[in-house]
Amino acid sequence: MSSFERRITLALTGASGAPYGLRLLHQLLAANSQVYLLLSDAAKIVLATETDLAIPQDHLQAQAFLTAHFNAQENQIQLLEKSDWFSAPASGSSSPKQMVICPCSMGTLSAISHGASNNLIERAADVILKERGQLIIAWRESPLSPIHLENMLSLSKLGVTIMPLAPGFYHKPQSLEEIIDFMVARILDHLKVEQSLVLPWMAQDDRNN
Repeated sequence: MSSFERRITLALTGASGAPYGLRLLHQLLAANSQVYLLLSDAAKIVLATETDLAIPQDHLQAQAFLTAHFNAQENQIQLLEKSDWFSAPASGSSSPKQMVICPCSMGTLSAISHGASNNLIERAADVILKERGQLIIAWRESPLSPIHLENMLSLSKLGVTIMPLAPGFYHKPQSLEEIIDFMVARILDHLKVEQSLVLPWMAQDDRNN
C-alpha cells in the first residue's frame, strides 16, 4: 500500500508563469501527494529564465535534485521524460485521476483540444479525458485569439477546468509570493486538497471585521 494521500500528474509547459507551477508542486508534496512531474523542453527554458532553479540536464540527477530541493520523500516526485510512454500517466489503467497543467501554453492547449498525443504531456491529458478524470488547465496568455477561445470552449464542454492565472487582490497581498499563492490556493481547492494559503472570500471578510 502506498503511504501517499493521492497521485497527481503535474505538467509545466513553456508559457510564462513557472513560479506558479513550482509553488503548486511544493504544496502538493506538503499535502503528501505523489506527483508525476512532466516538464516540456520549453518549460525548462522558462524555469531558468523566471526562477533561480537550475535543474540538471541529466534525468537521474534532476530527479535527485528536485527530491532534495523540495525535501520530498523517496519516490514522491516521479520526474518523467517526454517520451516515457510506459509511465503511469500514459496508461488508462494506471494513470492518476487528476492532472494539472500549470502554466499551460496555447500550443499545448490546442494539441489537447484536437486529441494530439505527440508527447507525454499531451498523452497524459488525453488519458485523463478518456478516463473521465479531472483536468485543470491554468494559463497566462493575453490577449486571446478566437482560436484560443474556441479551444478552451471545446475543452470546457468536456469537463476540463479552464483557469486563468489571474490572481485577485481582495486579500491585500503584500508580496509576489502572496500573489502566486492566491492562484495556487484556487487550484488546490478545485483538487480538493486542503490548503491554508488563502482563506475563502467570506472568511477573509470575517477576519478583517
